[in-house]
Amino acid sequence: MHVHILGVCGTFMGGIAALAQSAGHRVTGSDRNVYPPMSTQLEALGIGLVEGFDPLQLEPRPDVVVIGNVMSRGNPLVEAVLEQGLNYVSGPEWLAAHVLQNRWVIAVAGTHGKTTTTSMVAWILEHAGLQPGFLVGGIPANFGVSARLGMGRHFVVEADEYDTAFFDKRAKFVHYRPRTVILNNLEYDHADIYPDVAAIERQFHHLVRTVPGHGLLVVNRGAPHLARVLAMGAWTPIMGFGTAPTLAQDWWVRPVTPEWSSFDVLEGESLRGTVHWPLETALMGAHNAENALAALLAAQHAGVPLAAGMAALGAFRGVKRRMEVRGTVRGVTVYDDFAHHPTAIATTLDGLRQRAGRARILAVLEPRSNTMRLGIHRDQLAASLALADAVFLYQPPGLDWDLAPVCAALGGRGHLSLEVGALAELIAARAQAGDHVLVMSNGGFGGLHGRLLQALAATAQPAAAADGVGLP
Repeated sequence: MHVHILGVCGTFMGGIAALAQSAGHRVTGSDRNVYPPMSTQLEALGIGLVEGFDPLQLEPRPDVVVIGNVMSRGNPLVEAVLEQGLNYVSGPEWLAAHVLQNRWVIAVAGTHGKTTTTSMVAWILEHAGLQPGFLVGGIPANFGVSARLGMGRHFVVEADEYDTAFFDKRAKFVHYRPRTVILNNLEYDHADIYPDVAAIERQFHHLVRTVPGHGLLVVNRGAPHLARVLAMGAWTPIMGFGTAPTLAQDWWVRPVTPEWSSFDVLEGESLRGTVHWPLETALMGAHNAENALAALLAAQHAGVPLAAGMAALGAFRGVKRRMEVRGTVRGVTVYDDFAHHPTAIATTLDGLRQRAGRARILAVLEPRSNTMRLGIHRDQLAASLALADAVFLYQPPGLDWDLAPVCAALGGRGHLSLEVGALAELIAARAQAGDHVLVMSNGGFGGLHGRLLQALAATAQPAAAADGVGLP
C-alpha cells in the first residue's frame, strides 16, 4: 500500500510515517518546513520527502492520504485530495486502525511532560524485555527514533489533546482506546482551538470515558483541573501521585539530593525505593521526578515490578530537545529545550537552576506556538523567566503582539531581537565561561543553536556589550 502523509515533519506525523514503513507500506510525505530532528529521522528511514504542497505529488495516486492537523481547507493539496475523491484519514485514525488494534495501549496525557514521560514508560518496558511499540513526540536517546511497531503486546503513545484534523475536531487521544492512562497535569493551552480550560477538561473527560473498568488512571493529585475532570465521572481505578500524598494510599516522591538527581518513591508512608538519574542526563527538578513516578506506576500496571522500573530509570538517557546539551564552547554550555508554555518555561529553568547552582543562566525564547502567537500568556511570560540571569527574546515574523513590554518587565535582564543571526551574535558577546544558555522553542528557531555555537567559537574573549550594559 502507498501511504502519502501530509504534514509529515511534525513529530506525530513523522512517527506515523515510521510505523507505516515498518508495517511494510510504501511511504512518502510532504510538509512546508523540513528541519531536524524529524527530517533527519525520516531521511535515514528512506522515506521520500517533498517540500511544499503542490498537487502534482499525488501522482501516481496513493492508496491512502494521511492528513495531519496542520493542514486546513484552502491548502492546494487538501483541495486536490477532496476534488479527486482520494481515500483520506487522520493520523490518529490510521494509528488506531492499523497499529493499536489488539494492543495494550498506555497513553500519556497532560499539558506538560508528555514526551519525557512517554519515553520513560517505553524504556521501562523495553528494559524489562517486553519489546513495546511506541509513538513519542520527540526522539528518546535510548531508542534513537520517535516511533516503532514493537514485537510485544504493549504500545505506548503520547496522547495529545490537540484536535485531530480539519475534518475531525475531537482531541487526538479519543481515538486510542487505552487500558492504562497517565494524566500528568492540565492547564490552559491550544488557545487557537479551545476557548477556555473547561473545553480542554471536557476533552480529557472524553478520554477517561474510553478506559475500561479493569484499566488504570494514574492521576497527578496536585492538578486541580484534573480533579474537575474526574468529578465529571470515572469508571476506572485511580492511582494518585505527586510530591506529597493527598490520600493515604497515594504514591509520592521526595528529594534525596537538592536538585532531585536522586529521589525516594513512597506509597503512603512506606518507602518503596530510590531512583538515581544517570549523571550525564539533564533530568533534574521535581517535575521530572513526578514524570518518573507516573511512568513507574503505569509500567507496574503493565506488568513491570517497581524495582525493575527504578533500575530502568537509572539507565534512562533523556529525550532530544528536552534539556539536550547541544555543545560547550569557551566554557559556555548551550541547551536545546521544547518549553513554550509559561509553566514549562518556569519548571525547565528551575531544573537547570538546581543543576547550575550560582552559575549564570541565559534564557533564550522564541514564542512560536499558536497559543503564544495569540498572546494568551503574555502577562505570565516575564514571571516565568524569573530564575534566569538574562533573557534574550526573539520577535518572530507573524507574532500578533509586541514583545517589548515583556522585555521592559524584565528590566536590565531583558534583550529583544528581530533577527536570529544578530541574536546569536548578541548572546555570544554577552556569554562568559561557566554560563548555561537555555534555548527554548517548539520549532527550529532558525538554526540558532548552531549559529550560537559558531559565534561562541569565533569569539575568543567575551566582548563588551555595544551599549555598555553588561549582564547582572
